Amino acid sequence: MSMDEAGSGGPARPAGARVPAEAGDERPVLVPADDVRCRILDQLPVPVAYFGRDQLLAMANGAAAGAVGRSEASMIGLLPGEVEPGLVLEGGEGLAEAIARVMSTGEGEPYETHLVVRNTEHVWQAALSPVRDADGEVQGVSVVTLDTTEQFWARRRLAVLTKASMQIGSTLDVGRTAEELAELAIEDFADFVTVDLLSEVLTGDEARSVLHREKISFRRVAQRSVLGDSPESVVPLGEIHDYDRDSVVGRTLIRGEPTRCTVDEASLRRWTEDPARARSLRDNKIHSVLVVPLRARGVTLGAALFCRHRTPGGFATADLQLAAELVSRAAVCIDNARRYTRERATALALQSSLLPRRAARQQAVEVTTRYLPNTDGAGIGGDWFDVIPLSGARVALIVGDVVGHGLHASATMGRLRTAVRTLADVDLAPEELLTQLDDLVMTLDREQPPDSAEGATVAGATCLYAVYDPATGCCTMARAGHPEPLLARPDGTVDRLPLPVGPPLGVGGVAFEAAEFPLAEGSRLVLYTDGLIETAGHDIDAALAELRGLLGHPEQSLEETCDSVMDAMVPEQPNDDVALLVARTRRLDAGHYAAWDLVADPAVVSNARKRASAQLMAWGLDDAVFTTELVVSELVTNAIRYGGEPIQLRLIRGTALICEVVDGSSTAPHLRRARIFDEGGRGLLLVASMTERWGTRYTATGKTIWAEQPLPGAEEADLV
Repeated sequence: MSMDEAGSGGPARPAGARVPAEAGDERPVLVPADDVRCRILDQLPVPVAYFGRDQLLAMANGAAAGAVGRSEASMIGLLPGEVEPGLVLEGGEGLAEAIARVMSTGEGEPYETHLVVRNTEHVWQAALSPVRDADGEVQGVSVVTLDTTEQFWARRRLAVLTKASMQIGSTLDVGRTAEELAELAIEDFADFVTVDLLSEVLTGDEARSVLHREKISFRRVAQRSVLGDSPESVVPLGEIHDYDRDSVVGRTLIRGEPTRCTVDEASLRRWTEDPARARSLRDNKIHSVLVVPLRARGVTLGAALFCRHRTPGGFATADLQLAAELVSRAAVCIDNARRYTRERATALALQSSLLPRRAARQQAVEVTTRYLPNTDGAGIGGDWFDVIPLSGARVALIVGDVVGHGLHASATMGRLRTAVRTLADVDLAPEELLTQLDDLVMTLDREQPPDSAEGATVAGATCLYAVYDPATGCCTMARAGHPEPLLARPDGTVDRLPLPVGPPLGVGGVAFEAAEFPLAEGSRLVLYTDGLIETAGHDIDAALAELRGLLGHPEQSLEETCDSVMDAMVPEQPNDDVALLVARTRRLDAGHYAAWDLVADPAVVSNARKRASAQLMAWGLDDAVFTTELVVSELVTNAIRYGGEPIQLRLIRGTALICEVVDGSSTAPHLRRARIFDEGGRGLLLVASMTERWGTRYTATGKTIWAEQPLPGAEEADLV
């Protein structure tokens, strides 16, 4: 069939003129007649328009007229972007400027526009080209457009998913993750978004099934709108609201699949009982809604609603798929945050129960403490502190740090703190206590299975143990891999106390050493964990210098000192736990302490009783004279018979009345029950029955046997 036949669809007839071919080409070229060209242009499925020099529409094919729902004849003479005289299509405002540029420059350019036609938004990609006459002069501009709506939204959906992978789940906070989903969705997808979660999800608990609930209660945790004041919302943030099982949301949650629906006037009026909100909603009507359940690991956590009121087009099937993908990603992140919230709450509760809840009864030091857990998502650490009253009105101050984070670190911290208290009760010297603690840590490491889920040992735990004696004003300390303490003197000078270096607990094979320091009354001893001075981007030496500067204000109270240190040195979101203990020393004066040196002669026992009785009467403790005379008689006699010089008798009035006898022997006394015909062995049994507590502690030169009697009202007594 010839080209003429093809063009006419019937018998061959002239449709154009044949012109000679180019030189060297014998084939003639058929040039279509004008009417054929018109038919080709008119039947082209791509919208084509032509604007003359006056920038008025001079020609439009059928596809262009059909795109705006007008006849070709009615469009002639319209300005660029007009659908009828004086009415510019929404999204077509910039077309006139683009045509003017092409007309003046003679160079074509691409143009993309979002046109709203018959309440439907379309994306058009146009090619603007100059049309020249035979002399090369620009006579007009042709506009050839392609409807790229589907491609545009496909790119937009892909961009949203790409953003979601980077923006959703940046923190382990349930509420913040929900806000990230809402913020992302209103950028390029929806006009208004709400995220509701089951109440138990916010507390980290396991979500109960929604299948058997009469009412499904949610708490609104996030909502975002393209309008600043969110007039579409009828439920404020944080408020609990219920969905019926038969509602759209209820059915969607029970079914577990996303739903697309439209909002009619009746449901709109039902949502807007508030007159002000009703007026706003009439101006910003929601016409399309997606309800997507938040499900992760087979459990429903909540629901997300995506609404459109400013965007003309409703949600399409592809939008429903996109929303489901977005919510699915967010649900996993929310569930991870929920699990972290639960573990963190459990670890905090565990650690809180293991740390001291109230100040111990003692009068040797005034103590103030601070503890701040890390917030970087690694979990609660194993930092701890403690204040333990010891015999002889002494006090032990402890700060420690277990390597790692989470429940394992908190549980290990509790075991170590309990061990320290147990070892302190037997009055071990600081270096001996750390040696015993080191053995315990190695035992815990050996008991840890090699394939344990915790995957970590407690080797690397650090500890500083200090014992302060208010009678002598001396403080004995030892450390195991822990930062050195600081001493702030009453004159305002601050120094690091040079303690011998000890390895972290659990290393083994290295002996710990103690050092003794005299402390003036009113000195402040500062113990802390490494989280206070080892922060990201800060030099440790510079941090210590800053800490010394903050401590150089002796006029401050301990509360003010702790607050100033924490405010200045701890970042808003610390990446490690911080424990701080500040203790101001006190001294025992004549109203609380008396001591006498004795010779190893049985004749001095009666004299010792008299001195003790006189001292108690001077303190106004007449009721304790009889018991104290009995205790002094038995302990001094025991020191003379089984111990050796030097012998000293001490009376200490603190939270209890303490009687101490020091001798030069390290022989340990033992409590036993004497038989009927035994002449001795009843002294310590008598002391134990007449006093509240008794015990023995060892020193470098011998031992001290002590006994405590309760004193009414002693807890209100002060040392000054």
